[in-house]
Amino acid sequence: MPLGDSITGSPGCWRALLWQRINNAGLGSRLDFVGTLPPQGCGFNYDGDNEGHGGYLATNIANQNQLVGWLSATKPDVIIMHLGTNDVWNNISTQTILDAYSKLVDQMRASKPTMKILVAKILPMNPSGCGNCAQGVINLNNAIPGWASSKSTSASPITVVDQWTGFSTSSDTSDGVHPNNSGIQKMSDKWYNPLVAVI
Repeated sequence: MPLGDSITGSPGCWRALLWQRINNAGLGSRLDFVGTLPPQGCGFNYDGDNEGHGGYLATNIANQNQLVGWLSATKPDVIIMHLGTNDVWNNISTQTILDAYSKLVDQMRASKPTMKILVAKILPMNPSGCGNCAQGVINLNNAIPGWASSKSTSASPITVVDQWTGFSTSSDTSDGVHPNNSGIQKMSDKWYNPLVAVI
C-alpha cells in the first residue's frame, strides 16, 4: 500500500516507475499494489492502486481513523509511506506529526501484526508563501530515524527510506513541492531496494 498525499497519488508516477522496474527484475508476481484509489495516467499501464490522498495530513488521517477503513478494504502486507508534507505546510509540530505516525503504525499492526513498514524522510519543499516549510521538513526528517528505531519491532520492522538526500526543490519539482519527471525517477529509485528487500 502506497500511503501518502498528492506526492503519492496525484498522479504519483514514481509508483508506475517502481512497478515497472520490479516487473523488469522478474519480481512482478511477488507484488500487488493495493489501495482504494485507482491509478492515474503515467504513460503506460501499471498496477496503480494506492492511498495517495491529495491535501491530506498525517495528523488528520490519524485523528479521524481513516487508515482503518483503507486497511480493512485492502489487507496490505507492506506499507510504503511518504506522509507529513501537508502537516509541515500547516505548521504542525514535529512531535505531533510523529505521534500521528505512531498511531498509524499501531493501526497497521492491528490489521497485520507482521506489517513491514517503509517510512520516508520526506522530500524537501520550498513553496512560495511558506517561509518555514524548508526548515520544518528538516526538523521532521531529523526526528524520523529515532522515532522509527523506537517504534520498530522484529515482527513488524520500520525501515527509513531517505527521500530527502539528493533531491532538489529547484530541479526535481514543478512547484517547489511536487516532483517533476526527474523527481519521480529519484523517488522510484530510492524506494526500489528497500521494497525489494521486504518482498
